Amino acid sequence: MTTRFALLGAGRIGKVHARAIAGDPNAELAAVADAMPEAAEAIARQSGAEVRPVAAIEAADDIDAVLICTPNDTHADLIERFARAGKAIFCEKPIDLDLKRVKDCLAVVAATKATLMVGFNRRFDPHFVAVRQAIDDGRIGAVEQVVITSRDPGPPPLDYIARSGGIFRDMTIHDFDMARFLLGEEPVTVQASGSVLVDKKIGEAGDWDSVAAILTTAAGKQCVISNSRRATYGYDQRIEVHGSEGMVAAENQRPVSIEVAGAEGYTRPPLLNFFMTRYIAAYANEIAAFIDAIGGKAKASPSGQDGLIALVLADAAVKSVLEGRAVRVGEVLG
Repeated sequence: MTTRFALLGAGRIGKVHARAIAGDPNAELAAVADAMPEAAEAIARQSGAEVRPVAAIEAADDIDAVLICTPNDTHADLIERFARAGKAIFCEKPIDLDLKRVKDCLAVVAATKATLMVGFNRRFDPHFVAVRQAIDDGRIGAVEQVVITSRDPGPPPLDYIARSGGIFRDMTIHDFDMARFLLGEEPVTVQASGSVLVDKKIGEAGDWDSVAAILTTAAGKQCVISNSRRATYGYDQRIEVHGSEGMVAAENQRPVSIEVAGAEGYTRPPLLNFFMTRYIAAYANEIAAFIDAIGGKAKASPSGQDGLIALVLADAAVKSVLEGRAVRVGEVLG
């Protein structure tokens, strides 16, 4: 059975998901909508989809599911709208930047019994999945410490930063979700630090471009996260998990895995340049998992609750930086 999708939002991440759908034999992109008609038409030409208004997609009988890739401040409204329309929903993070709004939205999802999956694609990266599998297989014993390094090749445009919710809610939120994925326990405290080292205009916009966070669980397990909006050497994505009996790590990925040795030393190819190329397999696996959830073969995961908790951790990190102290997650979650 083929799942027929509508794509809401034809920007950068929308294009990534359109490509993932095109590569899945169980999926078809039937419709696309965007406030910029030329963006929707470009994807439609490549995929064979129709350009339709959102209202038409909402009422359509030939659409099984929607992918919400629109600006952050539209996500919650669209989730509720399509939950009531009986469509399965995949939504890029965040559900919203306001915790109360997220809780209200999830109440509608629960009342309508809609299928909702939130876009934390890194859970589906084959390398990170292999790290989790090594943990589940007991190969490193009990998890004690997790170290996550995530650095972008360069900062986004300033107008994006202004509407993104800030680095913790926009960038680190992926690492907060990954921390939960690997720790096996919920963090209870967040201690964070934020600096402006890349571009003073980011600070003038009210954000940081270089941050670190320590998450601690009730049992004392720790996750250390390092983020920067600038890595001159490429898209830096590494994970290390230390356990009572060993360690497992996922290193950076490159276009080809070779090493050249000469009189000048050892050299390797540069890193993949950004998420569109680094996480191609993750996005494909994510769509496949969503299709399984729609078909009742698995639960939708990451769930709306996962999206809520990741935002709680992000809010706790912001509070920690502003107040200069460790913040208990319960203070923010309520």
